[in-house]
Amino acid sequence: MPTYEYRCQACGHELEATQRMTDPTLTDCPECGRPRLEKLISGGGFILKGGGWYATDFKDQGGKKGKPDKKDEKTADGDQTAACGAGACPACTD
Repeated sequence: MPTYEYRCQACGHELEATQRMTDPTLTDCPECGRPRLEKLISGGGFILKGGGWYATDFKDQGGKKGKPDKKDEKTADGDQTAACGAGACPACTD
């Protein structure tokens, strides 16, 4: 069930209430008793756990999907070569 935040427009009292989405909005302030509660807009908190689109598509790649076959390679003497497809490898120039 979601948690909603309320503030009384009469006395300024703030509270949180765990309610079903279908429950009616609270109106009476538990502090002053006036019917002046207003529901506040707040950010929802959630945690992404386990597998799924987040873990498989974005979690380790900083939001970018990469192709595993586009890696830079090192030559025998340790120099960095351009990624395949850049036109620098023998397969691209043949």
